[in-house]
Amino acid sequence: MPVQTSRRPQSPDPGAPGRVPPVIPTQPGPGGAGGGRKRTRRKDPLWAKLTVIFGAVLMMTSGLAIVGSKAVIGQATSNIKQGNLIGDAGKSDAEGGSSLEGPIDMLLLGVDARASWEADDVRSDSIIILHIPASHDQAYLISIPRDTEAHIPSWPKGDWNGGVEKINAAFQIGARNKGGWEGGAQLMAKTIKTMTGVSFDGAAIINFGGFKKIIDQLGTVHICVNHKVTSKHMSYVDGKPMWNADAKKTGKPRTPVVHKKGCREMKGWEALDFARQRYGLPNSDYDRQQNQQQLIKAMAKKATEKGMLTNPLKLNAMMKAAGESLMLDTGKVPMEDFIYTLKGLNGNDLVTLRTNGGTYATNASGREALNELSMEMFRAVKQDKLADFVVANPSVLSTRK
Repeated sequence: MPVQTSRRPQSPDPGAPGRVPPVIPTQPGPGGAGGGRKRTRRKDPLWAKLTVIFGAVLMMTSGLAIVGSKAVIGQATSNIKQGNLIGDAGKSDAEGGSSLEGPIDMLLLGVDARASWEADDVRSDSIIILHIPASHDQAYLISIPRDTEAHIPSWPKGDWNGGVEKINAAFQIGARNKGGWEGGAQLMAKTIKTMTGVSFDGAAIINFGGFKKIIDQLGTVHICVNHKVTSKHMSYVDGKPMWNADAKKTGKPRTPVVHKKGCREMKGWEALDFARQRYGLPNSDYDRQQNQQQLIKAMAKKATEKGMLTNPLKLNAMMKAAGESLMLDTGKVPMEDFIYTLKGLNGNDLVTLRTNGGTYATNASGREALNELSMEMFRAVKQDKLADFVVANPSVLSTRK
């Protein structure tokens, strides 16, 4: 039987208190909320309906077919690593516990791990909360700036007695002393719950380096560059893009990789390199956050384009690439049940939001902090009233397409 999609009865009246509006802005304009026309849903082939919404960062998810069943989903996702990533930051019984019959909140962490780095010495510079309302017909991405000042709770396993630090340090502290990615994610989840009040149904850690493999399977992704930026990580040698460290070893002349303003199809290496940039952008890490959200949405859209998932070989290759780049925690719910619950979502259902109006906000000590509007946004997440909040505060919508 399909999992029910409402933790509480839903009023048929769109204006009822607490009801998530059926129409919300998805194409922001300067200071505007976008159109109010009724949304229509494109139907994908039933047997091959797979949505990449947690991927870029996200993770692979959903609806591999109503007729394909949970067994098919289980087989397709069998190579995805699972772990305990939320620890004691999971939802309480009063918040819904292990039930998926209401709003779903996921913690998505992006790590830029290299083969030479130890698993207990990695920070997570991409921190995203994925909120899916009780209606299960939309998904919101909210990035938390890596330099945000936060109280990181005590973590004895990491020799940490608790204190104030940049939020991205939570992952490194949790990973210490062989805590690894699981320990890092658990402390990050606990830190965010302490700061925002948001509890989680699950979490995912994505190695951004693995994104290239997924995009290569997709072919390309459509990315819009808002500001010209020169890569700090890659150069061309004899016309071939290379990491700067490797390019230097060749002893040959290097040409900088420049991401020029405009919209175009990008290959995996180019899209990933662009999403990594923060130096040279007007709002630094805030621009990078929006660019990473754009990449996730672009991947989701491409994965659900007509014909992309009707080829079993392409589908299996894409799932394999995702599995190599991802660790997933679906709480106490089996992965296939979790994914099946979200079978109705696709790339067009992703709404990207920004904290602090997309620019820096400092506190009294001069450190990065979340402003009151951002904190109000997280309260709306906890209360499952985010759509109402977005309609009332369209400035939180990302300016990326």
